[in-house]
Amino acid sequence: MNLIMTTAIALMLSAILIVASFWLPLMNPDQEKLSPYECGFDPLGSARLPFSLRFFLIAILFLLFDLEIALLLPLPWGDQLPTPLLTHFWATLVLTLLTLGLIYEWTKGGLEWAE
Repeated sequence: MNLIMTTAIALMLSAILIVASFWLPLMNPDQEKLSPYECGFDPLGSARLPFSLRFFLIAILFLLFDLEIALLLPLPWGDQLPTPLLTHFWATLVLTLLTLGLIYEWTKGGLEWAE
């Protein structure tokens, strides 16, 4: 009985959310929304314009911290290893190195969009 009730509630909640997602969005198309490129660049201009390297820096930082999260996800299972302190030491070392790198980038102004 409990499983049937949980399944019914989950299905009803899913159906309500699906119907609400089709009814609630505002349909106000403007020129930017209708353009094929929503990235902020003029699609009709020259394709040889210089591209700021700051976009690549932000992308690399995002990938680095995304990878860090993926590496730290199995950390709770590291407590079951024969040496959990060693696991926590390496995790703390990785977090410290990444935090120091982020502080270095921040102080050098690498994360500023405007010159």
